[in-house]
Amino acid sequence: MAKQTINVDPNCDDDYDAASLSCDEALRQILARVETVSDTEILPVREALGRVLARPVVSPLDVPSHRNSAMDGYAVRTADLPADGVARLRVVGHAFAGNPYTGSVGENETVRIMTGAVVPAETNVVVMQEQVEADGDCIVIDNRHVDGQNVRAAGEDIRAGVTVLEPGRVISPADLGLIASLGIGEAEVYRRVRVAFLSTGDELRGVGESLAVGEIYDSNRYTLYGMLTRLGIEIIDLGVVIDERDAVRDALTAAAQRADVVISSGGVSVGEADYIKEILREIGQVGFWKVAMKPGRPLAFGHINGAVFFGLPGNPVSVMVTFYQFVQPALRKIMGAEPQSALLIKAIAGNVLKKRPGRVEYQRGMLAMDADGRAIVRTESDQGSGILSSMSNANCFVVLPMDGGRVEAGELVDVQMFHGLM
Repeated sequence: MAKQTINVDPNCDDDYDAASLSCDEALRQILARVETVSDTEILPVREALGRVLARPVVSPLDVPSHRNSAMDGYAVRTADLPADGVARLRVVGHAFAGNPYTGSVGENETVRIMTGAVVPAETNVVVMQEQVEADGDCIVIDNRHVDGQNVRAAGEDIRAGVTVLEPGRVISPADLGLIASLGIGEAEVYRRVRVAFLSTGDELRGVGESLAVGEIYDSNRYTLYGMLTRLGIEIIDLGVVIDERDAVRDALTAAAQRADVVISSGGVSVGEADYIKEILREIGQVGFWKVAMKPGRPLAFGHINGAVFFGLPGNPVSVMVTFYQFVQPALRKIMGAEPQSALLIKAIAGNVLKKRPGRVEYQRGMLAMDADGRAIVRTESDQGSGILSSMSNANCFVVLPMDGGRVEAGELVDVQMFHGLM
């Protein structure tokens, strides 16, 4: 009897699907089809932390604004430095930060000076207090000192008229201090991007509800909330939408009217109750809906009435992987943030990594240094797309290339740290 076979459609267990975009091409298409918000607002400096700068910050002054001392010590004239041996100098005054010495400094004279104090006009050298011998109202210095030593020039850090922060920068704590050091009290930033997100599925229940057979708690809205909050997004949580075509369509239409970006989780595969792709074609435009990656192949991207749309898979790990690889870079562009390529570092595989060619894989791992100072990464034993603990227990993705296969322990692999993503 001849062996019988059946024809099957491409599915998530396949290693290669000709209809799937490569990860690089998917990201390229996404970034080419999203635009930065145009609206800006002016905020007090302290309120601008984490926001994206929309206008350059230009220094109105030199920093420092005057020559000042880099050390506690004594301000000395270059002409009084001994060529050899020692020199004896009389202390004629004191200079403190905010309280400069106002007299003159003559031949064989010096001024006691503190860090940050204005260096007297006649002097060009500051000798550290530990490198002198005190003798009454005089000091003795030797010949180890040179012109310009321990003197910070006016404008040494920043010159007046120089752009110190460019548009697109996400304002950091250090940037707050830098802006304040210029006497600037406000910053112009892009408005917050509005993101509406929802989960689809009859089986989903909220935290605190009791579960019937076959039901699960909705974790995706919590991980999405956390990832969006880290980006400083204005969040619109639309809850859970039941698996009915009209309900999903109405929810997405309403979300697109309120938000710049709409994100759904679930409903993007090929099940009988998975409507996202069909609805997107009806009320918007489909860019693509499959990417050659694992986990996370079913990923819908498009637009709904001007709003950018991402239809993420339903499995919890797939949601996080696709968000970090595609949604987050897109949101950064929409926010106005400067481009930021994924930072990959090399590490040694601490165990065998199972993989078949055909898709890029993002395996969850733990990177650590061994006793010899080498970076070693070991993967979680269960890499299933529904095992959310594999994300919680890991600190990195091990990124395995599309054409690559099994990796033996001891081989080098690319690692993308969660730090900087999360």
